[in-house]
Amino acid sequence: MRFDYRIVFIITALLFTLSTSLTVINYFESMDSTRKQLKDSSLPLTIDNIYTEIQKQIIEPNLIASMMSHDTFMKDWLAHEENDVQQITQYLETIQNKYQMFTAFLVSEKSQNYYTANGLLEKIEDNNANNAWYFTFKKGSEVSEINIDYNKFMGQSLIMFINHKIYDEKYHMIGATGVGLQTSYINDMLKHFRLKYNFNVYFINDSGQVVISEQGVNELNNIRDIPELSEFSHDLISKAKVDNFTQSVKQAFYFNIFVSLVITLIITLIVLLYVRKIHNKLNDLASNDTLTGLPNRRTFNSQLENFLLLNQRHQQNLSILFIDVDDFKHINDIHGHDIGDKVLKEIAQTLKSTIRKSDCIARWGGEEFIILLLNTQLGDAELIAEQLRANIESNAYLIQQTSQKTTISLGITQVSEDDDIDSLFQRVDGALYQAKSTGKNRVAVSKA
Repeated sequence: MRFDYRIVFIITALLFTLSTSLTVINYFESMDSTRKQLKDSSLPLTIDNIYTEIQKQIIEPNLIASMMSHDTFMKDWLAHEENDVQQITQYLETIQNKYQMFTAFLVSEKSQNYYTANGLLEKIEDNNANNAWYFTFKKGSEVSEINIDYNKFMGQSLIMFINHKIYDEKYHMIGATGVGLQTSYINDMLKHFRLKYNFNVYFINDSGQVVISEQGVNELNNIRDIPELSEFSHDLISKAKVDNFTQSVKQAFYFNIFVSLVITLIITLIVLLYVRKIHNKLNDLASNDTLTGLPNRRTFNSQLENFLLLNQRHQQNLSILFIDVDDFKHINDIHGHDIGDKVLKEIAQTLKSTIRKSDCIARWGGEEFIILLLNTQLGDAELIAEQLRANIESNAYLIQQTSQKTTISLGITQVSEDDDIDSLFQRVDGALYQAKSTGKNRVAVSKA
């Protein structure tokens, strides 16, 4: 909540600065302006306010879509686990429900499959007019877009889609993701404009046809159906109107336009950089351990809960390794905390590089680490644990830092059908205790 209020405060303060600057400039440069000039200026100012509020209403859904496009889980799923449709369906359903979006979707570039919270929706095709948006978006240079379109699988009403491209580590596009807002969301926004500004706002295309308007209020098919609006639009671009002003007013007008553009650009840049910085920082602090860069206990618990639910449905083989660095207090006492931190970093990287990318690793706290091995039986997990133990013991960097071998003890168990988080940790913690109490630098197994 505090994060949202800070963004609103910054936007409000910057808009206030813009309004104040334009007012001061207009005051000193336009003392002799008539009431008619002020009346003619109020309309564009109001339109600017409405446009700004429309942008504010789109920021949050756009942030959600951007977050999805950078989500490591989604990238890994597209690269390695697209055959498991249940995972992405559950992910999209979570996003859709958590942020109250009309829909959340993903299109895979490799398989051309279109996924939503309801599962596989369709396979997109280049020659299908309903899928043209994806191929047009793919060819474009922009990493995101907003368009208003129909989707025959989602009803007959218009939907505002916010699309973001997904890139892999080599910056190759591997898909597109985003969210959709139902027209009722936009309808509430248009109602707000009507009540606050006493304006009816219409979304029109190049031909003047009304695409979206507030339902049941002054319905309009084409802007040219109202002669007064057509004439007014014509007056806005008429040079004869401008010629009625003095030269001083002309110069002030052009200068105000220039200042507005510059300040608007600065606002856009500051908000973009600030939101991106804060979002990344909060996401990193909430999910990762600052020392090792590994996910933290909170993130691991969340991942484990999801896998336990999946395990109840699909009966996957899951094993857990609980790891403790032997005599770590001795390392800190003898060599200092700086060396201790380097040891933890090296151990974290060694563990991470030894296991598969699909496995989940986290720093549990202090000198303890935990690993969830996917599709791994207990016997295979024991072999992996032995490999981890040997890699740490023979690590040349660790020997150089501490002038002796650094070792780890490991407890192992396999997830059973009836396990919850508490029973699972109680068993694997008991296995680790057994490994520590029987000599350290070894692997102990606890069977379910």
